[in-house]
Amino acid sequence: MRRAAEKVLRRKELLQRLSAHRGRGERIVLANGCFDILHVGHARYLEGAKREGDVLVVGVNADASVRLLKGPGRPILLEAERAELVAALRVVDYVVIFPEPNVEKLLAELRPDVHAKGTDYTEDTVPERETAARLGVRVAIVGDKKVHSTRALLEKIRRAAHG
Repeated sequence: MRRAAEKVLRRKELLQRLSAHRGRGERIVLANGCFDILHVGHARYLEGAKREGDVLVVGVNADASVRLLKGPGRPILLEAERAELVAALRVVDYVVIFPEPNVEKLLAELRPDVHAKGTDYTEDTVPERETAARLGVRVAIVGDKKVHSTRALLEKIRRAAHG
């Protein structure tokens, strides 16, 4: 079994690997997120994403984009650590860190068969739905009902720390 860190790739190497998978007729799935503090909702989302194809690629937001998306004090963990934690999950085949504020450029570069989003979205609210449609990428809503969040987990930790 590969070490988790070996599953974290730069875009160029990832594209080469995905080309080999496509050559074997395997379906590629792209999931993405900040994964600031890994929790059960993340695991269920990625398990659901993996069921949509043969090869699961996870795009992890770079630190700068997490700050923009989540605000001051975030991320809690650095991008390399978050990427390695996600890569350690058995269902994940590859991880790539992306610096852009959204996943549209990565989606266009990788051109997966499926773009998996969590249940906090509907097919109509997926931000990159138009890009996916233009590329012929199917959007799948996967994972459990959105009852888990990093924000709620951090708040719970803060309350516990302050009695």
